[in-house]
Amino acid sequence: MAEGNSGIGDVRAAAQALAPKIVSLRRAIHAEPELGLHNPATRDKIRAALAHLPLEWAQGPSTTGLVATLRGGAVPAGADRPCVLLRGDTDALPMQEETGLDFASTIPGAMHACGHDTHVAMLAGAVELLAARAEGLAGDVRFMFQPGEEGHHGARFMIEDGLLGDPLPDAAFALHIMPNSRHGLVAGRGGALMASADQFEIVVEGRGGHASMPHDALDPVPVACEIVSAIQAMVTRRFSVADPVVATVARIEAGSAHNVIADRARMIGTLRTLSPGNRTRLRAALETCATHVAAAHGLTAQVTLHEGFPVTMCDPRAVTLGEAVARDLAGPEAFVRLDHAIMAAEDFSYVLEQVPGAMFFLGVAHEGADWRHACGIHSTRMVVDEAALPTGTALLAGCALRYLSQGFAGLQV
Repeated sequence: MAEGNSGIGDVRAAAQALAPKIVSLRRAIHAEPELGLHNPATRDKIRAALAHLPLEWAQGPSTTGLVATLRGGAVPAGADRPCVLLRGDTDALPMQEETGLDFASTIPGAMHACGHDTHVAMLAGAVELLAARAEGLAGDVRFMFQPGEEGHHGARFMIEDGLLGDPLPDAAFALHIMPNSRHGLVAGRGGALMASADQFEIVVEGRGGHASMPHDALDPVPVACEIVSAIQAMVTRRFSVADPVVATVARIEAGSAHNVIADRARMIGTLRTLSPGNRTRLRAALETCATHVAAAHGLTAQVTLHEGFPVTMCDPRAVTLGEAVARDLAGPEAFVRLDHAIMAAEDFSYVLEQVPGAMFFLGVAHEGADWRHACGIHSTRMVVDEAALPTGTALLAGCALRYLSQGFAGLQV
C-alpha cells in the first residue's frame, strides 16, 4: 500500500508517540465541558493545540464549529485535488459527573458522558500525524470539529454555513468510542449503522372533574394509557421486523392531586427507524393512532413532531477501507463487522447524506476488564481507557492516507 512517505506501521508508532498530547488535550476538555452549539472554550483549546501546524481555518456564523484544512504537497499542478474529511464532535451532556476522576468536570450539571472529549483529542492527534506527512499527501484533508451533536443538529448547521467546502470532500470518516466494548476493537457495517431519531409530543385533551364522578368528566389519563399500548401494537403489527422501528413513550404527565381528574395528559417520546421510508410511515401512523384512539373516547389528541437526525448510512466501500486500515494497524482481530444497526442516532448522518463515508466504533473498555459490565455512554459514571485513544488517532489518519493514495478503487463490498 502506498501512503506517501509513510507506511501504516509508522502511523501506529507515531500515534503512540503522541499519546501524552492526546491524553492531555482530552483531560483538559473533559474538565471543562460545554453544551450545545457554542463551545468557545473547547474551540480555543483546539486552536491552541494545533496552532503550530500549517492549517487553514474556517468558522461559520451558526456555531463555534471549526474546519481546518491541510493541503497535501504531492498533487501535480493543475490536477484535481482529492479531499477527505475527518470529523470529531465537541459538545457534552447536561449531566452531573460521578466518576471521581482527578480531571472530572468542574462545570456543575455538565459532563462529557458520550466521549466527545476523546473524539476531539483523537482527531487532533490525526491532524498532527497527517501534517507531518503533508508533503507526501496526494490531496487535502479537512478536519471538522463540530459542536451540537447531542440533539442540536450541529453538523447540519455547519453544512448550511458552507464549512464542508466547495467542492464537497470525496470521502468522510468519523469515530465514536464505546466504553462497554473490548479495548481497541473497531466495529462498523455498510448501510444503516444508526437510526433516525424524531421526537414527538401527544397532548390528549379531555375535561377535568372530581375523581369520584368520572362520568361527568372526560378523563384523558386512561385514553393516554390506551394510546401507549396502541403505539406498541402499531409497531409490531404494521412494520416488518426486517426493517425495524422503535417507538418509545418516555414520559407521561397529567393531573395535580389524587382526587382530581385532569383536563389533559401529555406524553413525550421518540421514534427511531433505519430507513427513510419507514421514517415517513411511522410519523403518519403515530398521528393516526393517537387521534383515532382519542376520538373513540370522545376526546382529542394533538400530535407534534420534532424532526431529529436522519439514518446514519455508511458507504460499503468506506467501511471496507476502514476495515483494511484497522487490520493493518492491529491485526486480523482488530475489526468486526456488526450484524445489525443500533437504534441510537448520530448527526454525522448529515455529513454522510452529502459525502460517501463511514463511522466506526472504537472499544475503550479497560484492557483485560469485563467490558460487558462497563458503564456505557450517557452514564454519569462512564470512564475510558485512554490507552486506546492512539488507536483511534491512527485509524483516522490511516483512513485519510489510504483514501488519498487509492480512493475507493478495487475495494470489495
